[in-house]
Amino acid sequence: MKYAEIKNAVENNLKYFLKWAFLSILIGCAGGLIGGVFGLAIKKAAGFFGSCHWLLYLLPVSGCLIVWLYRTFHEEGNRGTNMVLDSISSDASITPATGPLIFISTVLTHLTGGSAGREGAALQLGGSIGSLIGKALHLDQRDLKIAVMCGMSGCFGALFGTPLAAAVFCMEVISIGVMYYAALVPCVFSSIVANRFAVNMGINPEAFMIHGIPELTFLNSAKIVLLGIFCAGLSVVFCLFLKGAGLFYSKFFKNAYIRAMAGGFLVIGMTLLIGTYDYNGAGTEMIAKAIEGSVPAYAFLLKMLLTALTLAAGYKGGEIVPAFFTGATFGCLFGHVFGISPSLCAATGMLALFCGVTNCPIASMLIGFELFGFEGVPYILIAISISYMLSGYHGLYKEQIIVYSKYHPKFINRQSGDESFDGQDYE
Repeated sequence: MKYAEIKNAVENNLKYFLKWAFLSILIGCAGGLIGGVFGLAIKKAAGFFGSCHWLLYLLPVSGCLIVWLYRTFHEEGNRGTNMVLDSISSDASITPATGPLIFISTVLTHLTGGSAGREGAALQLGGSIGSLIGKALHLDQRDLKIAVMCGMSGCFGALFGTPLAAAVFCMEVISIGVMYYAALVPCVFSSIVANRFAVNMGINPEAFMIHGIPELTFLNSAKIVLLGIFCAGLSVVFCLFLKGAGLFYSKFFKNAYIRAMAGGFLVIGMTLLIGTYDYNGAGTEMIAKAIEGSVPAYAFLLKMLLTALTLAAGYKGGEIVPAFFTGATFGCLFGHVFGISPSLCAATGMLALFCGVTNCPIASMLIGFELFGFEGVPYILIAISISYMLSGYHGLYKEQIIVYSKYHPKFINRQSGDESFDGQDYE
């Protein structure tokens, strides 16, 4: 290669780096600011609900208000996180109203006690921010996709406090088997900048301590292998709960307003029947209790049911923290039943279930490192890898593409949850 060609290549690479350093910091600042405000709003809403439980009786009203907002802005067909993922894997576009609508609707859901998370909403909010900034700067279609991933990483990192996992998750979740490495530097920069921005606003990252980690023996490893197998199956059940609830509502409640009201009344009824508000909202407190080693044995089932009833009815939020809740509480139960640290099993189950429903093993590992440190890493890695393999092609996001098989070095290019493909890739 001639000197001029080398010089030209170096200059082009440097220009590309400087371009995305600037853009990712810009998007990271916007994502950190808006994500921080969103996090504070959710925290205030959840706190207000915690001190005024009578707000639960307004859940059907907030559901109708959410439906009205989406209809008013002609967003009835808004597919949420799936639309954001589709905008990266295809030439689909994120509508400008997506960000403001998911912000307001998620706050309303948490204010009135709906069972939902917030990180899924953060992906929509961040994707919308990245798209708006990219379009304002007249980025071409390829660069716009990276801007969307930057926004997703920024808001996720700001809200959940795991900037490394946020950067990788938003590159990994789009197409399983192929990572968008072109977005590595932009997503890392955006995520870290947004996280620091949010921390300075008072959004402190989550952190948990695992207690009673046993020695890595054959017997203890076998128990964690079994936990990974159970979490793989439970991740499929979690996805089927959400899908089944959606089919139930669409069959019996055709009108969106009636569907939201029906879902609200069902959540109210379930909450009164349970006799506690532990399963409303995101449930971070119950995750902490699970890692401490003490939650009701049936907690994971109740959270799956209430989350499915809430989100399928049209309320907004996310599935990620409910998935953490489900995995952590199931893991805690597993630890008590099989005689291995409930705290370790709660942390391991939480990450294994998250991996099963998102098909993102690398991001799951990084979340484990950022939330729990490096204690118990061998156990966590065992469970995550097993859950990834055995959860099959189910997942939370329909627009997620499984590019390469989980079982063979084979190109399959199928959508997550494509049931017509189940059982066809094992031989």
